[in-house]
Amino acid sequence: MSASVLTQNPIAAGVPVDVRSGKYLTFALSNEEFGIRVLKVREIMGLQEITAVPQTPAHVKGVIDLRGRVVPVIDLRLKFGLPQAEYSQRTCIIVTQVQGESGPLMMGIVVDGVSEVLNLSDQEIEDTPDFGEDIGNRYLLGMAKVKGKVKILLDIDKVLSTQDLNGLNSILR
Repeated sequence: MSASVLTQNPIAAGVPVDVRSGKYLTFALSNEEFGIRVLKVREIMGLQEITAVPQTPAHVKGVIDLRGRVVPVIDLRLKFGLPQAEYSQRTCIIVTQVQGESGPLMMGIVVDGVSEVLNLSDQEIEDTPDFGEDIGNRYLLGMAKVKGKVKILLDIDKVLSTQDLNGLNSILR
């Protein structure tokens, strides 16, 4: 008598699963919508006083005190080469946890405004188009198609280059 094993795990059954599917927090920068994994978000806060740190790149706005913890803040508009804009009532800081070379690092990102949380299936996510050159594709997870609009999904761990993370680590020591 032979025994057969039934499995409910699609990966074990050999069914391809898109690891990019799941919950994403979407936010606006300029006229574009972006998304990052909800699991990477620690909190969303209104804009507060940011202490500037000398001799840092323009996109590094400085640091904030988050309940006794110093957290670096990056302006994603400037990091992505978008024009600087006046901060408004909707401008906020998304505090994320990124994986640096020396372990987890809390980082705030300034965005124009938070939109919504989306639960994206693998059918809604497409690979990033090939733009010919390495035009920032290294930190793009893919493109989500939601209600006729495209949302750019970011790998927040890779948004900052190794140089940026090393620079921030030296600030925080």
